[in-house]
Amino acid sequence: MRTVVVTGGFGVLGRAVAAAFRENGDRVARIDFAPQAADANPGGLDLGGVDLTDATQAAAAVAEITDVMGGIAVLVNVAGGFVWEPLDEDAPGTWARMFAMNATTCVTMTAAALPTLKSMPGAAIVNIGAGSALVAGAGMGAYAASKQAVHKLTESLAAELAGSDCTVNAVLPSIIDTPANRADMPDADWAQWVQPDALARVILFLASPGARAISGALLPVSRGG
Repeated sequence: MRTVVVTGGFGVLGRAVAAAFRENGDRVARIDFAPQAADANPGGLDLGGVDLTDATQAAAAVAEITDVMGGIAVLVNVAGGFVWEPLDEDAPGTWARMFAMNATTCVTMTAAALPTLKSMPGAAIVNIGAGSALVAGAGMGAYAASKQAVHKLTESLAAELAGSDCTVNAVLPSIIDTPANRADMPDADWAQWVQPDALARVILFLASPGARAISGALLPVSRGG
């Protein structure tokens, strides 16, 4: 039974990812900035109120998880955020916020968990990138740039870990079907959006024995599922 850590674990995608790993027979530790989750995490551990932009808090979370659940075999970095904003509205604040939420959380959590991941056989890191970061549209500069940082972290870390038994990959979803996205885009064709459960299954595959030959991949996920 593996110990799996999901950051942003109390959100829509985080809950879907955690559920997929639980159904696979794994134990899941969910970490989130929110104080508590809206659902249960049977057999797992929930850590709320954790600011993963703070390396000290990330390290403390990893220490608690390894103390309670043992070595971390899989890390899924879901924590992040989105904003659409033209450059002339609040550029410095928005860019800083997007990099903190999307890139810094990924870096701090990965760095904190890396020693235990490197010690585990068949370990895996899966990051959440973005298809829209490949070519940034209007108002997407801050978000796209922060997700590109996640992409480059994925590629670089995969190269650094080439001699280890830990893979590093990222999924690049198009629009994920969440209540927040529906509220922001009420006139869109929701049927074409990626379902959280479908994206969770792709993540589960990248952390499975069947994907051990894949590392450093930026995998587009663009079908509704």
